[in-house]
Amino acid sequence: MALVNMRDLVYHAYDNNYAVGAFDLVSLEFLEAVIDAAERCRASIILSIAEPQFAHYDYALLLPAIEAAAKRASIPVAIQLDHGRSLQSAVNAINLGCNGVTLDASSQQLPDNIRATGAVVDMAHGCGVPVAGELGYVAGHEGEGAEMHPGETSLTIPSEARAYVERTGVDFLAVSIGTVQGRMKGRAKLDYPRLKQLNSALNIPLVIHGGSGLNEDQFRKLTSYGIAKINYYTALSDIAAKAMRQHTRSNPGGSCIDIQKDVKNAISAEVERCLRLWGCAGRAAEVIAQCEPWSPVEHLIVHNVNKRQEQQFNEMLAEGKRLLSGIPGVREVFAGQAVKQSDRYGFCWLVRFTHRNVIDTYRDHPNFAAFSKKYFQPYASDILSIDYRG
Repeated sequence: MALVNMRDLVYHAYDNNYAVGAFDLVSLEFLEAVIDAAERCRASIILSIAEPQFAHYDYALLLPAIEAAAKRASIPVAIQLDHGRSLQSAVNAINLGCNGVTLDASSQQLPDNIRATGAVVDMAHGCGVPVAGELGYVAGHEGEGAEMHPGETSLTIPSEARAYVERTGVDFLAVSIGTVQGRMKGRAKLDYPRLKQLNSALNIPLVIHGGSGLNEDQFRKLTSYGIAKINYYTALSDIAAKAMRQHTRSNPGGSCIDIQKDVKNAISAEVERCLRLWGCAGRAAEVIAQCEPWSPVEHLIVHNVNKRQEQQFNEMLAEGKRLLSGIPGVREVFAGQAVKQSDRYGFCWLVRFTHRNVIDTYRDHPNFAAFSKKYFQPYASDILSIDYRG
């Protein structure tokens, strides 16, 4: 299992002057292509789902496949929510398997951005999950022409960035230095002196959105000035579409599976090119050695119920699942009754946490207090509680 703590993964890149790729996924073909490329060149990878894309696919169905692929990979992998729009989006993503979050409140005024990002950081850190904030506006939209989403680029100001990082506690910062999300005409003019100032002022890993369209020299300069994570999607989308068009022209009678194969191969080749260019190829072993494995904690409770109150158990069960599942960092809630009436304990709760940090934050959450006071404490007896780490 090579699913690792994303903070450790990104800091290894930052400390060693290279960048890890965060590739947005929109299908299984994208997922398989990215993993295959990382395996071939022994590179760490971030598998990313972007909230602006959720209108086009069911992310709750895709995330289990992403997590399964990450767990069986032999290279270090993290899973992130990209361009998260709200606290609830971040909670949902973490509870479904993401172990990194990027909150995009960059369109808000600085005080509002700080408040929104700080709330996500407080919640996510309680789940062991790192957060990237965004400061400054990067024009455009992933997968589309930048001219379709006009807006004046607002470059990140170093003094504001320092205050933002100090007040929010973000682990990484996505900065605006002249890149454009989506397709652009011409070559981006990057503000390297600004990036150098940001790197010196903040001393945390920096992130770039709008990596598509940059050349090799630009990427090399970015990594030398503190960029440790590069978000990449539009080029992959364009390459996939091109592969589809080429296949249908050259083989109009081809099958859907044949088209998918060509798409996967084309995406994988581009991902491998990026990983080698950004300096993360061949580093898998050293990254795994320095990263905390990302493994869940199982919170087990066994108990009995007073005979006169067994009929209330179904209500306890339903409300318990509803309330506890809404707590940040709770992956799954299972509750059941012993198969044999002769067993010492008649009832069981198994709550899966994303990370050991949730052991403490779980008990402090209002949902836990409400469940415990109204449904659990009045009915449960002979309680035994144990936390296990996988």
